[in-house]
Amino acid sequence: MATDSTDGLALVSTFCPDRVGLVSGITSHLFDQGINLRDATFASLGSGAEFSAVCELPAGLTVAEVQASLSSLPVLAGAEVKVTPFAFDPQPGPQAMVTHRVEVSGGDQPGLVARLSEIFTQFDANIVRLDAQTLPDRAGERYVLRFSVSIPSERAEVCLSAVANTAETLGLTCRTEAL
Repeated sequence: MATDSTDGLALVSTFCPDRVGLVSGITSHLFDQGINLRDATFASLGSGAEFSAVCELPAGLTVAEVQASLSSLPVLAGAEVKVTPFAFDPQPGPQAMVTHRVEVSGGDQPGLVARLSEIFTQFDANIVRLDAQTLPDRAGERYVLRFSVSIPSERAEVCLSAVANTAETLGLTCRTEAL
């Protein structure tokens, strides 16, 4: 159920084959309908692409109308389009403030994301964003994980050391950046 702070908010999600003009086509259409974007993300996933955004809908515009209008866009032909009411507070909480960026790269290993994310959990660190890609490399392929995390300041040093030690044990490289 929507509260006063969530009235008029919707989550717009699309998934379709990746193509030039997706972000422009989607966001221009939303803007033309008087919709304001809040938090938004776009990612290529293999040969597909995913766009998600929390949107402020103008009075009188329904989620069903937004879904129907997006579904009719040529740039979203064949896309999965879903628009639902957004029931969470649109203001990020303190755990959404990114304090560090961590990049681990090297050979892909089953369970790597789970293993590293468990380390963050052990130190009460919240993963705000995660990006994982397989990239071409001179030696074949290189797997790159990028975490944007919120780590309590009193636990940051030991948390980052644990991630770096785990990466080194697995023969991976690890870079960290405090923000």
